[in-house]
Amino acid sequence: MKKLRLTLLLSTFFCSVFAQDLVTPQPSPTEEIKQNFGLSNIQLSYSRPSMKGRVIFGDLVPYGKVWRTGANGATTITFADDVTIGGTKIPAGKYGLLTIPDASEWTVIVTKQTDVTSPAAYKQDQDVVRVKVASQSLPFSIENFTMLFGNIKSNKCELQMLWDNVYVALPIETDIDTKISAQIKSMMENDNRPYYAAAMYYMETGKDLNQAVAWLEKASQQNPTAFWIFYQKARALSMQGKKADAIAASNKSIELAKAAKNDDYVALNEKLQKSMK
Repeated sequence: MKKLRLTLLLSTFFCSVFAQDLVTPQPSPTEEIKQNFGLSNIQLSYSRPSMKGRVIFGDLVPYGKVWRTGANGATTITFADDVTIGGTKIPAGKYGLLTIPDASEWTVIVTKQTDVTSPAAYKQDQDVVRVKVASQSLPFSIENFTMLFGNIKSNKCELQMLWDNVYVALPIETDIDTKISAQIKSMMENDNRPYYAAAMYYMETGKDLNQAVAWLEKASQQNPTAFWIFYQKARALSMQGKKADAIAASNKSIELAKAAKNDDYVALNEKLQKSMK
């Protein structure tokens, strides 16, 4: 009887051990992307299926039908700040990302549904925006479905999708000017005024150069040995066509950069002066 009990216990133990789930790599690995954009970020979660010698678009991924835009679970995109896609302003939040591929163009859908894994679960009345984007052919093949953010500027970027020899890009925009201008206005009323940062923003976005130069002058008064400030002042003056003033500011920057043993800024100033000849 004791031997029978021992045999049963051992059988239960080994069955329990071998019944555990076997851990293997995901056939379509999940990827999480967090891209800084504008004044916040965008997060993307999707899975990356492989070609494995298969015909992808028009076969594995049918034309004209809703696709989860990946594999496994639903593809989601989270905007930490408001964005604009296809002329539609989208409030910050988490959304589903779906597509309808076709031979020459795709329809990209941002939806309130964050759990769509099959066409049957999709509800068009939950669309936030639909955008048609051109499909381009690549001169090579991409084995794994890939999404990434590219052409990133201060207020614009693209969500790029690549698989097999197909490439599509979804433009995304965000309004940073209103917020930054409000920040500048508010902070200029305080004691610690961001003269240099505000001037750089004005220069980079093509705003009032006179104001940018005035702020750079204030910044140089706050930090009279800052060779980088005099360099940017020279750039701003050069952009205004004030060559003599620009060269004077550049020479000051060179003098301070040499004293600080910063050869990079000496070279930048020399290049700037050469461009004004």
